[in-house]
Amino acid sequence: MKGETSFHIRSMNIQDLSSATELSGQEGWNQSVKDWSFLLSNSLNKCAVVESDGKVAGTATALNYDNRVAWIGMVLINKELRGQGAGRLVFDHILGKLHDVESIKLDASKAGYPMYRRSGFEDETEIYRMANASFDKSVIRETDSCIERITKEDIPGVINFDKAIFGVDRTFLLEYLFNSYSGKCFLLRRENKICGYMLGRDGLRYNYIGPVFVSNTDDAILLISEALRSLDGKAVALDILDDKRELTGWLQSVGFSIQRSFVRMFFRSNKYKGRQEHQYLIAGPEFG
Repeated sequence: MKGETSFHIRSMNIQDLSSATELSGQEGWNQSVKDWSFLLSNSLNKCAVVESDGKVAGTATALNYDNRVAWIGMVLINKELRGQGAGRLVFDHILGKLHDVESIKLDASKAGYPMYRRSGFEDETEIYRMANASFDKSVIRETDSCIERITKEDIPGVINFDKAIFGVDRTFLLEYLFNSYSGKCFLLRRENKICGYMLGRDGLRYNYIGPVFVSNTDDAILLISEALRSLDGKAVALDILDDKRELTGWLQSVGFSIQRSFVRMFFRSNKYKGRQEHQYLIAGPEFG
């Protein structure tokens, strides 16, 4: 009879980055090695691997937003080792490291949702992954707008704008996205006041758009259109909140389709829910 698989949990280190990126790539996920490096680069974050026979068999991460919200992500197990308890083991390990955090949240895939419910997580809202394998910029209308590229001098204002809408300070994430992908970062300014912003990043499979925080759908379309003009012929993905039906319809009209869904969930409390009505696109299931 085949022996039972033995698993070992430990903290992730820089030597694990290639194995972690390979695991997420095999799953068809979009994270690059740069994204994995970012998750590992802040000592407040919690990143763990589960090993089998000395090899990385799975991962889990938690991005810590000032000990107010921790965002769990990248719960991933090698397909050949699923169903043997490794996922539960590494998830419980990460959860146990977050005892000082007021609220714990995550965006659950269909596969992970039952485990999170059993762990006491509650539903908040649904999110849809939309994608276009080869975007055609000719479908975007040219419009006059107040869209500008974000500069270094704008970052404090963008951070404050984001905090008012997301609910907690995300300086570490926003600076990473701007410093790494400044060409994908735009803001909407009227009367010298920031009215919305959009960031983006390169991914393993898709150019990713998000977050987009703004006050109305028309302005969300202005920001997203600006990003799409530079992505002609490229694969593009984004994650949109369920209540943004008008924006979903517009995205479908320019060639995007829904690929899958996530359920945003919370544990302990949802004190820092933020202003969801102004949250159009998220930063990614691993970031919130």
